[in-house]
Amino acid sequence: MPLTARKVETAGPGKYVDGRGLMLVVKETGAKSWVLRYQHDGRRRDVGLGPWPEVTLAAARERTIEIRRLVREGGDPVAAKRRAKATRFRDAADELVASKRDGWRNAKHAAQWMATLETYAHPKIGTMDVRAVGVDDVLAVLKPIWSEKPETASRVRQRIEAVLDYAAAKGLRDGDNPARWRGHLDHLLPRPSKVKAVEHHAAVDWREIGAFMTALAGREGIAARALAFAILTAARSGEVRGLRWSEIDIDAGIWTVPAARMKAEKEHRVPLTPQALAMLGDKGEPGDLVFPGERKGKPLSDMSLSAVLRRMGRAETVHGFRSTFRDWAGEASSFPREVIEAALAHRLKDKAEAAYARGDLFSKRRALMEAWANIVYGAESPNTSG
Repeated sequence: MPLTARKVETAGPGKYVDGRGLMLVVKETGAKSWVLRYQHDGRRRDVGLGPWPEVTLAAARERTIEIRRLVREGGDPVAAKRRAKATRFRDAADELVASKRDGWRNAKHAAQWMATLETYAHPKIGTMDVRAVGVDDVLAVLKPIWSEKPETASRVRQRIEAVLDYAAAKGLRDGDNPARWRGHLDHLLPRPSKVKAVEHHAAVDWREIGAFMTALAGREGIAARALAFAILTAARSGEVRGLRWSEIDIDAGIWTVPAARMKAEKEHRVPLTPQALAMLGDKGEPGDLVFPGERKGKPLSDMSLSAVLRRMGRAETVHGFRSTFRDWAGEASSFPREVIEAALAHRLKDKAEAAYARGDLFSKRRALMEAWANIVYGAESPNTSG
């Protein structure tokens, strides 16, 4: 039976059907609201019509007629209601990060995403309805940093574009994306690579690496050993700091870095020379960190390795030693480029070349790292050919 005004007023907790999909929903608290159930594209949808008594039975029935007419004409009331509701750019960004978080390798990436938007985008467009964000608003964010911080500005642009694409996919905005680069902002802003040369990590000249290692050998502590190990293996700082004994095969002289800890998300085997093995110290339990930090169970921080360099009066970065290795291998050795790139765990940019590079060239990489260890410690390399 259809509802009456009296039935609505006296209804207890539960759901009460009026007809044509209109229902009165009464919560345990006594709060009452109207819900309309309908079918759209073969899917059941529920749309709220508002609370009682603000929305009377008569008003809910009138709204039901309007919505059912929209459905017959092919419209979707839920999508229409979503579009009608203003969504701030900041809120859309939060939703996007939440939806992508599980797919990102670590929490740091999500934090970087939010930090760049919080610093550069949100002060200007954070409270704007995503429907209203236009090219002038995007340029207001980007222009102040486009010349001063081109790499950062490029990331900010990409992230604004992603947020607005997400909003469009959710039905929260229509039209072209004002933050897209190709065929749009590339006509309004200079290419980031043309604004300012990319600043590379400061690196020791490979001809001076022997003298540097002699000075480093005079330093005590876990951080100094970790730095020396990173230099000898040409590994990234994070890979070294997260190293556990379970990854090391001392007898075979192999370090196997799990895919989860690699930038390329692919397991990587590193040949360990006697010089590199000497930096490991006393063997611990399989789950123990090889280079533990001061806090129990926590690895060294990246700043710990950088602090060693600062105390030595050096301006180079930890990552820069990978460049030192690459410069030496490319300029002074005869090892093939693919062997050098494999040692650095770089992905080959040439897709055709990468398709044929099925193996990891381990035996050749061992010879390369042995030659590098001899250069690092000032000895003539017994083998500088591939």
